[in-house]
Amino acid sequence: MTALVIAEHDNASIKGATLNTVTAAAACGGDVHVLVAGHNAAAAAQAASQIAGVAKVLHADAPALAHGLAENLAAQVLAVAGNYSHILFPATAGGKNAAPRVAARLDVAQISEVTKVDSPDTFERPIYAGNAIATVQSADATKVITVRATGFDAAAASGGSAAVESVAAVADSGKSGFVGQEIAKSDRPELTAAKIVVSGGRALGSAEKFNEVMTPLADKLGAAIGASRAAVDAGYAPNDLQVGQTGKIVAPQLYIAAGISGAIQHLAGMKDSKVIVAINKDEEAPIFSVADYGLVADLFEAVPALTQAL
Repeated sequence: MTALVIAEHDNASIKGATLNTVTAAAACGGDVHVLVAGHNAAAAAQAASQIAGVAKVLHADAPALAHGLAENLAAQVLAVAGNYSHILFPATAGGKNAAPRVAARLDVAQISEVTKVDSPDTFERPIYAGNAIATVQSADATKVITVRATGFDAAAASGGSAAVESVAAVADSGKSGFVGQEIAKSDRPELTAAKIVVSGGRALGSAEKFNEVMTPLADKLGAAIGASRAAVDAGYAPNDLQVGQTGKIVAPQLYIAAGISGAIQHLAGMKDSKVIVAINKDEEAPIFSVADYGLVADLFEAVPALTQAL
């Protein structure tokens, strides 16, 4: 019984969610292999070989695999799938795009957003926006799984010494093509990997106030900035800052929510944070039900005061 982890990478290094997925794969029992499919991605394959607990790295290299297009990545996974009992993807935008294609072609049920492995065929995953946990048992010969990174500790990025094996790359499907990308550069930590996250809600009132109040606090703490869906929908913050069921799932050491009421959708994305601090002038706000520390106050007074005290 061997598990295959589909690495998420930038052709030079391995992204953090892959490390959590390796931990989930190890819990399935048996050896753990990692597939690095990319172009000029030898550095990423070498980085994958250093991950603790990885027995082998499969390296597929071709121009068609450069940008992780779902059609080509899924085809590459299917080309090697017959050797594996479990195929695991990080539950990121890329993983969620490719995994269903693999599951459909294998004619098996995908097991989504797994947060715990009870046994090789039994898994736990959140349902109803995280308000209940479903235990799912699969009789499929191949389990296709997406892994919620916040549910598992990250495997050590060094200490391993896996062999890197080149595998034949699949031909370009021709069904999609890479046009371009605009990368927002920031000195802040990436939202899903940050140890501290400060998030603002609709109560901030405008994009200008959002930046005026939240940015200095984030700067002082070296934190990533998040936002509620209401704040994003109102245009106060860009989409990639949204925390919640339809945004990003985070579990930092410290999560500060300012002006966020705590709708179920938002709580589903951050309630696994180690310490939650809520600042809201409505003492009945649902966010206080999950907060470790709650401050009933006007955020326009409390947040600047907190920033100054730091």
